[in-house]
Amino acid sequence: MKLELTPRQRKILWATVRSYIATAEPVGSKTLAQSYNFGVSTATIRNDLATLEQVGLLFQPHTSAGRVPSDFGYRVYVNDLLTSANSGGIPHDAPQPDPHPALQQLMDQLGRELGDDLDSLLQRVAQLLAHLSGCIALITPPQGPVVAIHHVQLVSVAPGRVMVLVVTDSYQTHSALVSPPDWPSDSREDLEDELQLLSNFLTLKLRGKTFAELQDLSWLKLDEEFRTYGHWLQQLLRSVVQRCLQPSLGQVFSAGMAELMRQPEFSQARQVQAVMQLIEEGAKQLQGMIGLHFADGGDPQLAYLPPLPSSTEMDQESGQSARKTPVIIYIGSENPLESLHHCTVIASTYHRRSAPLGTVTLLGPTRMAYERSIAAVQAVASHLTRALA
Repeated sequence: MKLELTPRQRKILWATVRSYIATAEPVGSKTLAQSYNFGVSTATIRNDLATLEQVGLLFQPHTSAGRVPSDFGYRVYVNDLLTSANSGGIPHDAPQPDPHPALQQLMDQLGRELGDDLDSLLQRVAQLLAHLSGCIALITPPQGPVVAIHHVQLVSVAPGRVMVLVVTDSYQTHSALVSPPDWPSDSREDLEDELQLLSNFLTLKLRGKTFAELQDLSWLKLDEEFRTYGHWLQQLLRSVVQRCLQPSLGQVFSAGMAELMRQPEFSQARQVQAVMQLIEEGAKQLQGMIGLHFADGGDPQLAYLPPLPSSTEMDQESGQSARKTPVIIYIGSENPLESLHHCTVIASTYHRRSAPLGTVTLLGPTRMAYERSIAAVQAVASHLTRALA
């Protein structure tokens, strides 16, 4: 369904989400008319609120109450309204969240102490992230050294099945089973010759590259000898990447349960118990889910990447403008884990040489200060990437 909203309806949705995030109280037309200069009557605002409810962006907790954003309403807010804040679609007289002063403190702390005990530092970073966001913070430490490919070998293991063996520069071996392409000959001898030819070609092209770098390779321009294998090579690399970039589910540093329990959405024991159980038993599963999303490209509808930074946000070391790291945002029922259908998850990964090392995650109510939370996750992930380069 294509969502078509008038500019005023978009502004009213934006204002409703902002007001509800700030107060946790259902928002009515009178509140909006008093807080924002829409230039129309409360009756017109009330009609627009009804329209937004009809298309599933808002709902009423009970008949006499104001409106509350739905998961879909938050999704539209994140995907559309945040990115149009400077394009005239959003009222400029609306209150904007100021950057939290602890964010710079966190950056300075990372810069000073990364050479010390990394585990202790990441735990303190999780505590600070939880404090400034009011959410649970989850950070995984680096999952091991980044390795590069040294050798690739293709072996026929059964009719219609080929195993690709990848040996890294640290002598680790990874394997994946794939279907062979359409070979020019069915004879066993010709098949082995063809596999060896492709093995030599892949070793030549891939030696020195990390598994993460394979995701961006294109086989559209190949020598005439290998051009017929272009599509098959692309599928082969996809299988290797998905197999070798699966995150190792190790230690998770967490903080923020006390902050989360102060949120009105978690005033009932049932909601708190579900989150506590997740932290105790499922945090590694959650981080693995996030890591896999980034490894295989994920659902673009769940991704959020802000515009390029302004000239005042230049990288201090290189003097160049660096695009902020992307984040994945699961809102309510979008969460693959059913126990999180009343929560929002905002996460990103930090890298070395394009290979993901670990994840930075915030978990909180769907009524979350999205701009501030996104900025905090991005800041931590980006700084860890630079510091661990």
